[in-house]
Amino acid sequence: MKKELNFNSKAIHGGQEPDIGYGAVMPPIYQTSTFAQDTPGNHKGYAYARSANPTRTALENSVASLENGAYGLAFASGMAAIDAILKLCQPGDEIIAVKDIYGGSFRLFTKIYEGYGIKFSFVEMHSMHTLEDLISSKTKMIWVETPTNPLLNIVDIKTVSKVAKKHSILVAVDNTFATPYLQQPLNLGADIVMHSATKYLGGHSDVVVGAVVVNNKMLADKLYFIQNASGAICGPMDAFLTLRGIKTLHVRMQRHAENTAEIAKYLKHHSKVTKVFWPGFKSHPNHKVAKAQMKAYGGMLSFIPKTNTIENATNILSKLKLFTLAESLGGVESLVGHPATMSHGSMSKEERESRGIVDALIRLSVGIEHVSDLIDDLEQALR
Repeated sequence: MKKELNFNSKAIHGGQEPDIGYGAVMPPIYQTSTFAQDTPGNHKGYAYARSANPTRTALENSVASLENGAYGLAFASGMAAIDAILKLCQPGDEIIAVKDIYGGSFRLFTKIYEGYGIKFSFVEMHSMHTLEDLISSKTKMIWVETPTNPLLNIVDIKTVSKVAKKHSILVAVDNTFATPYLQQPLNLGADIVMHSATKYLGGHSDVVVGAVVVNNKMLADKLYFIQNASGAICGPMDAFLTLRGIKTLHVRMQRHAENTAEIAKYLKHHSKVTKVFWPGFKSHPNHKVAKAQMKAYGGMLSFIPKTNTIENATNILSKLKLFTLAESLGGVESLVGHPATMSHGSMSKEERESRGIVDALIRLSVGIEHVSDLIDDLEQALR
């Protein structure tokens, strides 16, 4: 056997061993809050489930394996994972973040952590010209999303990491849209990779979980301390469901990407569509970067109908049948969202539009149904 497994095999076996109790192939759901000790401090590796749980450990090992990382941590949600990462900072620190960021991240940054004395600068990272100019002696972290939510902009992780390392700054990458199947930020120089595992890792819209992976032990120890002290951990059932989803991540992502490519090309030539945001187009500003750092272009795209009004977007959304209007993304079923009122509803209209998130923008999470059925659904709604 090769020393290093290929990704498809890692998704099924990476970081996993049969259960030590009875040899269960799938990690059992250890639905317990505490563990027996022979004498004080003398136990079998687990004392209290907030600190560690065998089912959660199995998930943490699996995600670490997928990202080629050494240490994994699982949280109650993607936002809890981001919150733990931000707690690495202190009042007075500065964070440079990608401009067209997920609305929930923007809300946490500006409505919570700015109140604790952390400063955020939002910059269009698909162009690297201004990044180094923003760095000061107080800059602690660079926060990257790529592809971004919802405009699918691409950030060159390798270039950002090189700049950050010159100044001893941490690089954290939200890898939710891409998943480790498509890109592995730690391999490109990032220090921290984060997932809303609710999305593609779980893959079935039945769980809410977050994950963080790092390679540096000192950094891992700080995050483990924060995880245990703050307590925003995922439960054993959530860990089990996410583990089950991960085992088919590779086959699902392949179909997500194939379907999305066909739908992107269909929408690009549609008479009632003005613009399609998808990094697979050669005309995309950072297409070459996406091609270099991603295996494929993912399962997400956004588009603007020709009539750029919220009323027209609502009309289209209400007519879709296979695409379900719902929050979230990354499930096997196709979902559609309206960023202005859903994922980015916490932003003001001015903040949204300064980032290019116009009222009529529609975001698709393309599922693994037959692509012709999905195109037929879009056609009848647009018509």
